[in-house]
Amino acid sequence: MLRKLLRRTPLAWLQLKREKTRLAVALAGIAFADILIFFQLGLLEGLFDSVSKPYAMMQGDLFLIDPLFESLNVVRSFPRQRLYQAAGMADIESINFMYIESGQWRNPQTLKNEATMVFSVDPDRPSLTLPEVRSHRDQLKLLNRILFDRAASKKLFGDILELLAQSNSVPIQFNDVQTKVIGTFTLGTSFAANGNIITSHSTFLRLFPDRQANQIDIGIIQLKPGSDVEQVQAAMRSHLSDVLVLTQAEFVEHEKRYWQTTSPIGFLFGFGAAIGFVVGTVIVYQILYSDVSDHLPEYATLKAMGYGDGYLISILLQEALIMAALGFIPGFIVSLGLYSIATSATLIPITMSMNRAVLVLGLTIVMCVASGGIAMRKLQEADPADIF
Repeated sequence: MLRKLLRRTPLAWLQLKREKTRLAVALAGIAFADILIFFQLGLLEGLFDSVSKPYAMMQGDLFLIDPLFESLNVVRSFPRQRLYQAAGMADIESINFMYIESGQWRNPQTLKNEATMVFSVDPDRPSLTLPEVRSHRDQLKLLNRILFDRAASKKLFGDILELLAQSNSVPIQFNDVQTKVIGTFTLGTSFAANGNIITSHSTFLRLFPDRQANQIDIGIIQLKPGSDVEQVQAAMRSHLSDVLVLTQAEFVEHEKRYWQTTSPIGFLFGFGAAIGFVVGTVIVYQILYSDVSDHLPEYATLKAMGYGDGYLISILLQEALIMAALGFIPGFIVSLGLYSIATSATLIPITMSMNRAVLVLGLTIVMCVASGGIAMRKLQEADPADIF
């Protein structure tokens, strides 16, 4: 059967390469659609990765937040008393908490303010797994000491790394309070903030004097080894009905859901990918429709020779699949370059994944086959009587 298949005349490929200009236009259109889909999906995945990073570095089994807490960008506080109530339940090993707020970092060179996310920790019992926090915990106990995210933009935040290499600390104005950068860590920028800093609870309350010390943003609970997380979570939810009790995975999904459904950014990225699919479908349909129209007498001749509609349709589908494969390759390669450029420009890691490549290839095939399916209606006009 394979030999028989190989002996067949590759009619679909011969028809496509006969009109080289038309084929080039079709492949360019498919590649453009793929690039648009790749870029939008890459940005969406980069968004999810960037906003999930802070949760990955939080050390805990269960997390308490206010029901109106939507994301790190939209934080709502709740009474610290709820955390103490949770501490009295069975299987609780330790509790901790964090304050989170967005403040204004003043660039020491340009004197311009830049929105920056602030995470506060207890220096004696850091709730973050970053090794830099533990190595600087004695310095963080001092008032007005902060750690700076080295992944932040030098243009926006100043020559902090160079200045820190020359001295043990760098004076910085934050929320009009004189502070000192005493070290760095690496977290990365996100759509919520261009930079991040970590400080102690006491310094945080000094930077944000309107905040109440007994109103916390995240309660962190560490369970005893061997504890059933789901069982403790269920008991805690029944005992504390006015707060949300989430596992770390649920906390991450809570953040992603905000950016995907509530924030307009997630919608725009998804909408952009859909537009790319529609554009590609229209381009391929126009190419295939024109090809069928130009070769309508030949198709009528094939019908007169005894070939059925099934054979003609298979030729059209083969053309669609060939264009899908050939158009995907340059779209994939160009997207890799655009990912690199976008990562350098935004400092948000946007990388190609195998799942995304397979998804876009599948969408490309569906796009081309769907276009071929629409163009098939033109084959019905291939009447053998037209050639006589």
